[in-house]
Amino acid sequence: MQRNSRTLDNSASIKNALTIDVEDYFHVAALSQSISTSQWDSLECRVERNTEKLLELFESRNVNATFFTLGWVAERYPNIVKKIAQAGHEVASHGYSHQLIYNQKPEVFKEETLKSKNILEDIIQKEVIGYRAASYSITNKSKWALDTLCELGFKYDSSIFPVKHDLYGIPGSPRWPYKLETDNKNTIVEFPISTFDIASYKLPIAGGGYFRLFPYWFTKLGLGSINRLNEPFVFYLHPWEIDPQQPRVKASLFSTFRHYNNLEKCYSRLENLLNDFSFTTVEDVLVQKQLLEKRV
Repeated sequence: MQRNSRTLDNSASIKNALTIDVEDYFHVAALSQSISTSQWDSLECRVERNTEKLLELFESRNVNATFFTLGWVAERYPNIVKKIAQAGHEVASHGYSHQLIYNQKPEVFKEETLKSKNILEDIIQKEVIGYRAASYSITNKSKWALDTLCELGFKYDSSIFPVKHDLYGIPGSPRWPYKLETDNKNTIVEFPISTFDIASYKLPIAGGGYFRLFPYWFTKLGLGSINRLNEPFVFYLHPWEIDPQQPRVKASLFSTFRHYNNLEKCYSRLENLLNDFSFTTVEDVLVQKQLLEKRV
């Protein structure tokens, strides 16, 4: 019998943003010291099968999501992008080569971001309005990237983590979706990555490695606390996180833990999450928040 325990206050009525960052295991920053970009084409690619497994799960639960898709993946596996769009999900951009923005020159970032946007739009024959940076790498060092996103026609971004972290974060930035004014006075809607406020400390609670690290009851508590404030949260996951059989890459102890911890538990936790909360796409949440106009 299918479990359905939506018992948290407001958890059934508030629609949250379900997001998937479509990349493969060898793209992640935690393994970048062990795998160079020149090796990517020679490695076993598992992103198609893992993404299809997520699509099957979402179809069974009648839920839509936003798939922030890496241009590198879309260029090589356009059929999976077509399947995402045909299933009624939102296709958004995850850049092209999964490089940290603050390590890129602005002109390289602009070229790659436009390339990814064009690839995705050619595949789905629809405008791509959303963007998420690799490893949430829009920080105080790379806020210039927001102006580039505006120039390229993106309507929203979901890259800013309002925390302090070794790879990302803008501490003190807003926790809820808002209209952000860039350094050049452009405007873009920002959907920050969700945090759990514990005694004024902002703890990451939005998914990914944190979803695998924390026990599920704690994730449920943290996300539920956001809905009890009558706010939506954004949840993110990567296809490789439901794939405990993926190849093991030799890396530092910390990177190994960060990447492989609790992979075998992730899919069942995701099933529980879909039972306990209501979800839709980022675009739909932002339309409901009256931060975006509904597309026809």
